[in-house]
Amino acid sequence: MNIEIANRLVKLRKEKKLSQEALANELGISRQAVSKWERAEASPDTDNLILLAELYGISLDDLLKTDQKEFESGNNQAETEYQNTTEKKKESVHISLKHGIHVVGEDGEEVHVGWNGIHVEDPNENSRVHIDGSGVFVDDKKYDHDEWEKIRKEKGWDHYYEDYTKFPFALITIIAYIAIALYTGAWHPLWIFLLIIPIIEGAIGAVKHHNMNRFPYPLLAILYFLYAGFYQNIWSPTWLVFLTIPLYYSLVNYFRHRKKTKQTIDE
Repeated sequence: MNIEIANRLVKLRKEKKLSQEALANELGISRQAVSKWERAEASPDTDNLILLAELYGISLDDLLKTDQKEFESGNNQAETEYQNTTEKKKESVHISLKHGIHVVGEDGEEVHVGWNGIHVEDPNENSRVHIDGSGVFVDDKKYDHDEWEKIRKEKGWDHYYEDYTKFPFALITIIAYIAIALYTGAWHPLWIFLLIIPIIEGAIGAVKHHNMNRFPYPLLAILYFLYAGFYQNIWSPTWLVFLTIPLYYSLVNYFRHRKKTKQTIDE
């Protein structure tokens, strides 16, 4: 793809305040495909070009123009409005049920937490981290595929709720949430503390089975991120907490392996 068109795709997406993840959801494709378009490593097919033009409200000819100056002059007003918006609002936060949570920092950093996973992008460092159910992707390269599959099995994600404690912690938390919300009227963002329920249950399972891979650390990271954002308005650089997720599991598995090796030697 022509580099000018690739840059235009980046510009149009940011004008719409869409992350790569959100745009991929709109088009029904993978985030990696969008990333390749914007780096001029691949080109959208005809169907996706038509969808992009409709989404951005321009003609297909304008989308594919190679004269960047002509394109920019035709969209000067939109560019000015975008720059003014950027100056007035250094950080933006968008929350929706369909796309999840999308945060853009003052330096262009993007964090997206949605149904398809967690995506962090830092244009200044030209780095991207994506985490979903299939593994961890760093700059579009899968991180330790075999090891990550092993971690998923060891964590037992499908069995978080198989060992309930007799103490009705979930029920008490929900009742407390409703009572406090009724008294204060702060239904939002108080709801984020409901994430404590699976975190506590995961912690109990981790302790019971002596396996810290069962602890839902990603949920704890999300809880901290939402708390810092909603209550302290510090969305950036709090998003860096998501980068600790692969580090957490790497450390846990390192010490598990070390412990097993030591036990084998002792035997």
